[in-house]
Amino acid sequence: MNTKLVYLVQTDTTVGFASQDDVKLAKIKQRPDEKKFLLTFSSLKSGTKDSRVPAFAKNIVRRSKKTTFVYNDSIARRVATDCEYHEFLNRFDWMYSTSANLSGAEYSKEWASEACDVVVYTPDGFKNSSASSILKLYKTKIKKLR
Repeated sequence: MNTKLVYLVQTDTTVGFASQDDVKLAKIKQRPDEKKFLLTFSSLKSGTKDSRVPAFAKNIVRRSKKTTFVYNDSIARRVATDCEYHEFLNRFDWMYSTSANLSGAEYSKEWASEACDVVVYTPDGFKNSSASSILKLYKTKIKKLR
């Protein structure tokens, strides 16, 4: 599989685009290049090797499902486990991820299919479910952002 392609996939939370090319994702989404994307990982080990999880939060990060963590470097990270998206991520280790819509617009299956390079179909099809929780990790506390 090619890391420069943009894939339309069913993520652990919603229908989304996934790629290791953040510039290409920003162009498709028509959003500023400086706005960061969520990093999704296939394992906790790969998701934390470039950042430090505060000691008090290690168990919380390890046991959380469908939860995005923002570390002190302001980069949002989520580990996808127990889902088909996890199997997809295993092929890449990590991917930038974003919802499959124009910035600020509703999801359109037709637009998303045309905007991506590859559509990754699943047996259950595409469905939007509830968004992930977002927690900001500080040195000694956690703040809920969503």
